Amino acid sequence: MPFLHASTTRIARTARRALLAAASLGWASGASAIDFGPFSLTGFAKVDVTRISSECPQERCQVDKFAGREFEWADELVQGVGYGAGTTHVTLFQPYLGARFDLPRGFKLSGLLSQRWRDGAPDFKGFLYDRSLALAHEDYGRLSVGAMQTRAWSMADYPFGTDIGVGDPWASSGAGYGLLTRALRYTSRPFDVAEGDLVVEGTYDLGKRGWTRNKPRFWELWLQYRRGDLGLDLMLQEGRNGPPVAFGHAPFSSLFYDARFDQSLGGSSQGIAMLMARYKVDARVELSAGVRANRWSGAYAVFLQSRVDNPAGFDIWNNPFNVNWGTDLGGGVYRGYAARSVDLVLGARYRVNDKLALYTGLVHLGKASTDNPQERGQSNSASFGTLGLNYDVGRGLRLNAVLGFVNYGRRGLAPLSMPSHQAFTGIDSRVERNGNWFGVGATYTF
Repeated sequence: MPFLHASTTRIARTARRALLAAASLGWASGASAIDFGPFSLTGFAKVDVTRISSECPQERCQVDKFAGREFEWADELVQGVGYGAGTTHVTLFQPYLGARFDLPRGFKLSGLLSQRWRDGAPDFKGFLYDRSLALAHEDYGRLSVGAMQTRAWSMADYPFGTDIGVGDPWASSGAGYGLLTRALRYTSRPFDVAEGDLVVEGTYDLGKRGWTRNKPRFWELWLQYRRGDLGLDLMLQEGRNGPPVAFGHAPFSSLFYDARFDQSLGGSSQGIAMLMARYKVDARVELSAGVRANRWSGAYAVFLQSRVDNPAGFDIWNNPFNVNWGTDLGGGVYRGYAARSVDLVLGARYRVNDKLALYTGLVHLGKASTDNPQERGQSNSASFGTLGLNYDVGRGLRLNAVLGFVNYGRRGLAPLSMPSHQAFTGIDSRVERNGNWFGVGATYTF
């Protein structure tokens, strides 16, 4: 039977720190964007405190607390460790430093620099959210180069997913990527199509340098159509020799963190096709829906270096995906299998008045089809639901409260679309089949 954590003092202390941060957001709500010449500073700060029905952190409950979900030895849980209700919190801070210059003949030159800090540390070590330059003209479109966010993650996260309370389960799952490092992007001007506006955008990224055999390559196609109260967004992504992951927020970089193992590794690829729709029924009601098809090639597991030879003192494996660990092909090589899955999202938002809005959202991460004879989560599914409210205090401050639930198709390894067994809620699919949570938060934008 589950029982409550004994560390109630730690939980209370965590909650108090997060609530103090929320209070400080309210105190600062009179702030505004900072403009100086062609430069502007904008951004947001966010804090959330959540009470979940079942908490079993990986560092306490997993036998090998450092292993990712793709390794078989990460499956086992510590026997006899207590689990039960717990409190979690997260703080986010992301400033945007922009610059804009008017050039002759109607051209505009702009730059953007941005980073996100999560609980005081960079969200992804070694990666920026934006570091780009762009040249734009209202007749010719916009050309951007540098580090930037993909459309598939950024638009699925905000405003689409955030407005219905499922930003993380929808945007950060699946076979897509979220951040780019050496990208070139062209965005067209709006075209008149079927009494609406169509924007077409293509993005290409070279990934991380230093790879000769398994060169990383990425492309994304985005089509946005707006007609009256209907909005449609179609995103197609294909990544080759990026990190094999089921984490739609992940940076696209390279097959492995160390290019000296290039010749020892085989390639991999993955991609998505995603369609999202929003429709304003009237001034108060907005409906949302989306579908995403995921594809992974799979990635063989390869033992690269033993702890005896590694000066750091640990065994080195590559980044595998959907592996059959039951059959060693020789020399510490295990086959990775291709997989496909489909994920869905539905939601609605009701504006009570200019200050208050109610919302509900549902995400379903489907079972995967694969020839892998070993269970790696392909037989599982997950549904996440929310019911919440947003209140606009004014002057940049918004408050949020939400009730949520998660239902796994079975107790065991999480669906392939999830980056970890506790992702998005903190409720581990190996411990509980069902869970729920209640959260409050504050967001300040400037």
